[in-house]
Amino acid sequence: SLKCFATVYALPGPLEDGIVVRVAGSPRLHPLYNFSFQVQSIVPVGAGALRRAADLLAAKLEAEGLFDQSRKRPLPYPPRRIALITAGDSAAYADFIKISNARWGGLHITHHNVLVQGEQAPEEIVAALKRVNESDTAPDVVVMIRGGGSADDLAAWSDERVVRAVAGSRVPTLVAIGHEIDVSLAELAADRRASTPSNAAELLLPDRKEELRHLRAYLRRLDEQLMVSIMRRRTGL
Repeated sequence: SLKCFATVYALPGPLEDGIVVRVAGSPRLHPLYNFSFQVQSIVPVGAGALRRAADLLAAKLEAEGLFDQSRKRPLPYPPRRIALITAGDSAAYADFIKISNARWGGLHITHHNVLVQGEQAPEEIVAALKRVNESDTAPDVVVMIRGGGSADDLAAWSDERVVRAVAGSRVPTLVAIGHEIDVSLAELAADRRASTPSNAAELLLPDRKEELRHLRAYLRRLDEQLMVSIMRRRTGL
C-alpha cells in the first residue's frame, strides 16, 4: 500500500472501491510519513470504471437538483450572439458553423477554442465557460459541442467541475456531446441537450428557406383577403 495525499479538487467526482483510476502526481519522502505520493489528478480509466464513476456522480448531482427540469431555461430563438465552446480543428466545429450559416444569417459567433478530451480538457472547458459568463457583452446562448468517441474520449464532459459549471452558467446553455446514443452529465445539466453537434444548430436556428416559404404563403393570403375586401366594396356587399 502507498500513502497518497490529495486535495478534494483532484477528484473527478465520487469514487468507490473497485473503480480503476489513473493517478498522476509526484513522490515524496517524509521523515514522519516515510514514502508517499502527492496526487495532482485522478482519472477513472476503462469503460466500466468511467460508467460507474459517472453513475455515482449523477446520483449525487441529481439529489442536489442539478438535473431538474424546473431549473432549465428556454433558449432564445433565434439567438443573435452565440458563444461556441469546442475544439477549433474538429469536425463538430466545422459542422456547426456550416449548418448555422446555411440555416440563418446575421449571426455573431464567438469561438472559444478548448481541448475536448484528455486530463486538461475539464480545466479548459470550465475556464472558457467562465470567460463567457464574465464577458461585458454576454451572448444570448452558449453552445458546447464535440463529436463522437470512446468512453475515455467523452469523459471530460462528465467531470464534476464541468457539470457544475454548466449548471451554474448565467447564460443559457445548449450541449451536444458525441453521437445520438451518447449522453454526458454536462448535457443533463444543460438547459437543452442536442443529440449531435449538427442537431444543435438545427434546434437553435430556423431554416431560412422554410421561413421564407411561410412568409410568401402568408403574403399570398393577405393579397387574397385584400382582393376580396376590394371586390366587396366595389359590389356594395
